Amino acid sequence: MSAGSHPPAASLPGPVQLARTRVAGIVYDRAEEIAEQGSTAILTQIPGYAGRDSEFRADVHDQVARLCRTGLGALLDHRRVTATDLAHTRRAAVRRARSGLPLADYITAFRLGQQTFWKHLIAHAGDSPAAREATLSLVLPLTRYCDLISTEATQAYLDFQQHHPGEAGRDEHDLVEALLGGTLPERGPLPAAAAAHGIGPAPGERFVVIAATVLDSSERSTHSATEAPQIVSSALARTGVNGHRTLAVARDTEIVAVAGLGRAAAGELCTRLRRTRDTLFAEGITTGFGISTVVTGVEQLPRGRQEAVSALDLLPDSGGVLALPELTPFRYLVLSSDETARGLVDPRIARALADDQAKGGVLADTIRAFIAADTNLREAADALRIHHNTAKYRLRRIQQLTGRNIRTVTDLVELLVAIELRQAPAPVPRER
Repeated sequence: MSAGSHPPAASLPGPVQLARTRVAGIVYDRAEEIAEQGSTAILTQIPGYAGRDSEFRADVHDQVARLCRTGLGALLDHRRVTATDLAHTRRAAVRRARSGLPLADYITAFRLGQQTFWKHLIAHAGDSPAAREATLSLVLPLTRYCDLISTEATQAYLDFQQHHPGEAGRDEHDLVEALLGGTLPERGPLPAAAAAHGIGPAPGERFVVIAATVLDSSERSTHSATEAPQIVSSALARTGVNGHRTLAVARDTEIVAVAGLGRAAAGELCTRLRRTRDTLFAEGITTGFGISTVVTGVEQLPRGRQEAVSALDLLPDSGGVLALPELTPFRYLVLSSDETARGLVDPRIARALADDQAKGGVLADTIRAFIAADTNLREAADALRIHHNTAKYRLRRIQQLTGRNIRTVTDLVELLVAIELRQAPAPVPRER
């Protein structure tokens, strides 16, 4: 929800703008009162909410208050509701699903909470023409917000039910086991399950395999250590590029997914996976995703699984997304190098690079630019936005410090390797 989703406040007459801000501000300040009335209605009128303990009741109250403040706060700030704003809604939905609350009761609760909200909005709008016009200008964005949070909450609830160990479809787990063994079942329910995820036997089918892990579930998250992998699996299932849900399952603490690409480029999927990781981080779950190269045909999926796991192991402790389709062979070799490779760097080069890094890394940047420009010094200087003579001085300095000749391919490659090894994190294999 943003100013862009309804007539901008600036386009409204001055008195209407003031009335609009006044009404939204009053209702925002009464979020606790709205929450008290809304949660009371929910707890007394909906069977699934009756007889719950005080912690559950307080959680319902808090959710209603948060939903009120989130929508009105975004409107008052003239900004869109973000994934971070909605994280609490998804977490609350998971808590309701985990508690065994029926989905029908959960949807009814949203309806009762929204009814309370609208009653307060009308009650505090005022009777002046400006107040009435201001209230009407709030209807469209707030209705869109209510639809958005209802959809997000329902989807999170259903995803948890689908991917929770007690609810997960056995077919999906069996299908993943078969695919990672390089076969596509021809009988029973599994072929239909594969087709539902865009996975078929046609020649030339393109896939990537994703290996994921939960690195921690921070204090910002309400998900337990056993639930977080299921949440990640659910998020991966929603991340696809071929019009189908990605096949994703959590196997103990390991999460694995097979994504059919269809005609899409692997880079598009990688971009979406980075957004998924950011969304999970906003919910308090830090993850690492390793993505295989594009494999053709089901029989190559075992290799894709090995590649994805290898990519995952190359990530730093802070996690992230490492996508093999986006790497050059050189970059992959650097990332996958061990301490032996680092130990082979000439100490003279290592000392020069360490000193350079402490001073801002300008010499290393010059080497990179020089190589990127195919050893054309003027082009390298232009790329760095420095004078030609400055670039020449830096390269001369590099030669003096390292004893290497930058006009010799072997020496230049050795310098580049040393630079990249210094920047690349040392891989730390993770237990599985």
